[in-house]
Amino acid sequence: MDEECITQWNKTGDTSTLRNRKIFPTSEKTLQTPSTLLSKDKNKKFSKDPPTRVLLMLVVGLSFSTRLYKITEPPHVCWDETHFGKMGSYYINRTFFFDVHPPLGKMLIGLAGYMTGYDGTFPFIKPGDKYKHHNYWGMRGFCAALGSCLPIFAYLIVLELSQSHSAALITAILLIFDTGFITISQYILLDPILMFFIMAAVLSMVKFNQQRCSPFAASWWLWLVLTGANLAGALGVKFVGLFVILLVGLNTVWDLWRLLGDLSLSLVEIAKHFLARVVGLILLPLFLYVTIFAIHFVVLNKSGPGDGFFSSAFQSRLIGNNLHNASMPEYLAYGSTITVKNLRIAGGYLHSHWHLYPEGVGARQQQVTAYLHKDYNNLWLVHRQDANESQSGTPDLVRHGDIIRLEHKETTRNLHGHLHEAPLTKKHFQVTGYGINGTGDTNDLWQVEVCGGQNGDLVKVLRSKVRFLHRATGCVLYSSGKTLPKWGWEQVEVTCSPYLKETPSSQWNIEDHINPKLPNISLSVLKPHFLEILLESHIVMIRGNSGLKPKDNEMNSKPWHWPINYQGLRFSGVNDTEYRVYLLGNPVVWWMNLASLGLYPIMVAVVSIAIQRGFSLKHSHVLMREGGLLLFGWLLHYAPFYTMGRVLYYHHYFPAMLFSSMLTGITFDILLKSTDLILRPPYSDRLQTLGQMVLLFSVLYSFYLFHPLSYGMTGPLAHEPGSTMAGLKWMDSWEF
Repeated sequence: MDEECITQWNKTGDTSTLRNRKIFPTSEKTLQTPSTLLSKDKNKKFSKDPPTRVLLMLVVGLSFSTRLYKITEPPHVCWDETHFGKMGSYYINRTFFFDVHPPLGKMLIGLAGYMTGYDGTFPFIKPGDKYKHHNYWGMRGFCAALGSCLPIFAYLIVLELSQSHSAALITAILLIFDTGFITISQYILLDPILMFFIMAAVLSMVKFNQQRCSPFAASWWLWLVLTGANLAGALGVKFVGLFVILLVGLNTVWDLWRLLGDLSLSLVEIAKHFLARVVGLILLPLFLYVTIFAIHFVVLNKSGPGDGFFSSAFQSRLIGNNLHNASMPEYLAYGSTITVKNLRIAGGYLHSHWHLYPEGVGARQQQVTAYLHKDYNNLWLVHRQDANESQSGTPDLVRHGDIIRLEHKETTRNLHGHLHEAPLTKKHFQVTGYGINGTGDTNDLWQVEVCGGQNGDLVKVLRSKVRFLHRATGCVLYSSGKTLPKWGWEQVEVTCSPYLKETPSSQWNIEDHINPKLPNISLSVLKPHFLEILLESHIVMIRGNSGLKPKDNEMNSKPWHWPINYQGLRFSGVNDTEYRVYLLGNPVVWWMNLASLGLYPIMVAVVSIAIQRGFSLKHSHVLMREGGLLLFGWLLHYAPFYTMGRVLYYHHYFPAMLFSSMLTGITFDILLKSTDLILRPPYSDRLQTLGQMVLLFSVLYSFYLFHPLSYGMTGPLAHEPGSTMAGLKWMDSWEF
């Protein structure tokens, strides 16, 4: 058994002496088996256990009490509760919706609400709406309970990595008394659920690493399986979970590389290790992740507001959707009323309304857009180019190559194209609604092309991919996927593209088809398989995520703002009569973390030079190896945001903040313990205790000053006399 494993068997709390012990020549006195070591140290270990349990219970009590305090306040919708509370209601009502995140977090919120008596009837229309008699505390309490686990997990992780109770306690204190973590844990949000799984995955990974001396034992398998399950949970809540998957993956690669260099292991044993990790960290998480979506699709089986983001085939499986077990005429005909859906994912329905393009945006004619929801303004009438349809008998069918007019049913204006520049896609042409009562001009004519078809081929409803070629300009009807400004109601831009290459953006299908003169057929053949809807849902989520834009009056921020606590985020209230909650980290905690990020590389450099010069430092292993793991975790959860084009907010930094706080616990603990390099006991011990007391007092006093931000406040604003936050705007960018 190697020295590291023997050391691990002899852990009793602070192992600094073990990490630096010398190896003496083997003798009967010095050679001891692990069992001998354990038996000799049994009494000492027993005496160390009660403080461990006492400290852990203290951390648990403080963490839960700070998060659950005033959990029902304010009794109205705060910030993104309007989204995630509503989505929890959708699960209770089994109503299909669309969100840019995977479904696990919303499912758990819905389950928590259901289990605590919430009936799913509150509308969650906008922030500030009163909950009244609705049972919302269960959903908030569930998120707060998971948020309460974060300091506990951090305590256990740092304790495992450093074997130092003081380092673990410093970390727990930083997180327990951080106003930002308290606030973000107390509301119906995905963040506490995401961070719960991230920290659970890291704790499981660290525990698994500690089992390296007993491979394939029951505890070894337990922590491997828990690591994989928590990875699936993190990714199942938000795609940010990919960062912790990368952290665990790189740790696993390093672990396997170490095993490959162990010449005492045969290639068969190494292969077993490899296969075990493939099963536990790849196949199991993948299975659980797919299972989450399977449950999601089974539960949400009713038509809802998310239908329009998905294909016609996807919608046909939803109860209440007009395509579910529906029947309609099989082939497109003149005189039919139709909706036309773009085949680009989230491309939308061809749509128009009474509003005109604003001055300076092409011709000031009626807007034509693509709309992602079912709407009466999506209906169009199909006419011949000369407007002479058969008034009796069976109507003529539309064929590949026919020239048609599309008349908007509500406004009676024709779909129209001309050479004016499109609003956003400047190399494309503008599409408008023109004329009245179906009377327009030659720019209203479009040639129908069935993709892959020939002259005379019929246009099949739902199944034919169709393009509309503008006769006058030669361009093709196109959904760009770009969101129009407020004047376009943030709907999707529709253009006429001069580039004729076939793409989903230029392809459409006929979805709704009403023509009482034609026989109907059943559409049940359209229902897709599970793998098809799984793939489509991921494409829609990814595109939706990249297209996120900031809402009005909502602050977005840049990644460099976050570590310095530059700007918070208003959760509730704007004036002295409203209950105000403001998401902002405890300044002492955040700036202490920032200091440790600068201090850590300096300490590593000093230790590296000392080791190179032949000095033996007690805590070098913990600082460089375990601290390096936490620094790497911080970088993985922070640096990628600099490359993202989507809108970013302050709360995106909180997963990285967890790793930063754990690194601070280890860094400051080692710095304080290093006082014995300059002072002798008992003076070094006194200085270390003094440093710990100053740190604790600073965090607690700052929490005392800033806790109204988390638990809510009314009355004068910070810049007014008599305010509870008077004089505490230490940075002008804070907005409380």
